[in-house]
Amino acid sequence: MSHSIGDIAASIGAEAVGDTSLRVTGAAEPQEARACDIAIAITPDFLARLGDGAARAALIAPGADWAALGLEAAIIAPRGRMAMSGLTRRLDPGPDLPFARHETAVVEAGAMIGDGVGLGAFTFVGAAAAIGEDTRIGRHVSIASGAVIGPGCLIHDGVRIGRGCRIGAGCILHPNVVIGADGFSFVTPDPSRVEAARDAMTQLDLPDAPADPDWQKIHSLGGVEIGAHVEIGAGSTIDAGTIRATRIGPGTKIDNLVQVGHNAIVGRDCLLCAQAGIAGSARIGDRTVLGGKAGVADNVTIGADVVLGGGSVALSNVPDGRIMLGYPAMRIEAQLESYRALRRLPRILERLRTSQKPVPKPGQSD
Repeated sequence: MSHSIGDIAASIGAEAVGDTSLRVTGAAEPQEARACDIAIAITPDFLARLGDGAARAALIAPGADWAALGLEAAIIAPRGRMAMSGLTRRLDPGPDLPFARHETAVVEAGAMIGDGVGLGAFTFVGAAAAIGEDTRIGRHVSIASGAVIGPGCLIHDGVRIGRGCRIGAGCILHPNVVIGADGFSFVTPDPSRVEAARDAMTQLDLPDAPADPDWQKIHSLGGVEIGAHVEIGAGSTIDAGTIRATRIGPGTKIDNLVQVGHNAIVGRDCLLCAQAGIAGSARIGDRTVLGGKAGVADNVTIGADVVLGGGSVALSNVPDGRIMLGYPAMRIEAQLESYRALRRLPRILERLRTSQKPVPKPGQSD
């Protein structure tokens, strides 16, 4: 499908210049663009590469001389990445998900399937599950008994949705997401060594614990509740709560390979980047961002509007609005100063060593 430059610009609220009737079928980086592509040249580096490709049209920043760059048309975007959001949405053909029920899909008696629901090959829907209208579900998906999925959702191949989980309207679950697996929660009849270590904290010598602890599972009865318009990346997992549900607030976006532990509560409009891990019973405030590989310890509360930098681990509560970095996470200015001091330490030690004078032994003269 092709789109005119004028139509694209109008749909994203941007200005079109040149031959606005010029049509494109895709988008590309400037050096790889074909004549049928619109080149994405919103930064000076990308703008400089326009001559390496064959693009006739480009998305550019204000002030760029599109005619001098050899373009026939351009879309001028004051906020380039925002314009990319609308542009890519318009050019995206949409997911490869069914609009109808495949003959191999299994729907148990008592399940409620709304109008316009698509079910892919070998997908299973358990008894008493409910799926809202116009939701599209891929291949090899399993939806357990009693699960509820809102209208207009996109559930990609291989997703697993557990018993009693609830998913709001307009959610997107990418391949192999698992919602509602049991939480990682075990206990021993007598206090285990890990409990003693946690209680002792800085104590080095701990009492002996049983050599073969008898780990007893605490079962997960609480399910998962996911708000509207949440997107969850491939391979991510959200564990069921123990007694109450694990909760994900509306509008939150979760990257690939993210783990949310049992009983955790994640607020509205949060961003959880790849490989972030949230331990059991942690609380994350609204609009908080966890960078890649960031971690939050169990029972820790992170306030609203917090940024926890990539690879950082929060071991204690964080107030609203803080930008945190490091392990353990601390305010970013303190972490950077500590890092600078650590880098200076070898030079300081060398100066100290070379400036020292030997101390004579008793009975020796200087």
